[in-house]
Amino acid sequence: MRQNKKETAWKKSRKFGDVKGGRMRPKIADNIFNRQHNLFPPGEDEEAPIYIVDNPSRDFYFPVSVEEIKTFLNRLPKEHSKNLTHVWLRKMSAKEYEKERIQGCFICGSRVNLIILYPFPKHLTMIFGKKKPSKKRLKWYAAYAPELKEEGGIWKLVWTEEKIKNYYLEGLLLHEIGHQMDSIYKRYWSKNYAKRAEDFADNFAFFWGDKIRNEYR
Repeated sequence: MRQNKKETAWKKSRKFGDVKGGRMRPKIADNIFNRQHNLFPPGEDEEAPIYIVDNPSRDFYFPVSVEEIKTFLNRLPKEHSKNLTHVWLRKMSAKEYEKERIQGCFICGSRVNLIILYPFPKHLTMIFGKKKPSKKRLKWYAAYAPELKEEGGIWKLVWTEEKIKNYYLEGLLLHEIGHQMDSIYKRYWSKNYAKRAEDFADNFAFFWGDKIRNEYR
């Protein structure tokens, strides 16, 4: 679905920001710390957050739309998103996906607070490889009840379109908002802070995801 011009409007800047966290699977890749933004903050007459929507590559799609994200953010206390300047549904190639397995990240700097959500494979399957996902990893996805399978020695989680949509909003998006809240508290972190940052964002997503499921479903 194409978005209108306002939703796709964005500006480039020569200033860059730092990644404060990200939801990865099956693990955080080292080069996540090298991700940067090249966006200007919204102008005084611009509504924030600004939404940027790429056309995903052939084998991927975005499980959520801009309108669904807007509706979801309205269910949260205003202070959770008032500092958010951009939400970017960003294209990822199949090669990049296979290398990084990244789902989303939060980047801030130069008065920009940016959440990036990456597309999901159209085959609706998360492939983990020969090692069974940890109990902690499975707990993260448990509320959405994907089907855990082992086929040919390869572990995978099989999703439906409805389940992956719910996960992107109630899990992934909330996780990145948790990183934004963490940055507001000025706990600017290095690799040494990564575990505590991920735990904070996970706990934020667990709490508010449960709350929203109980109130709106």
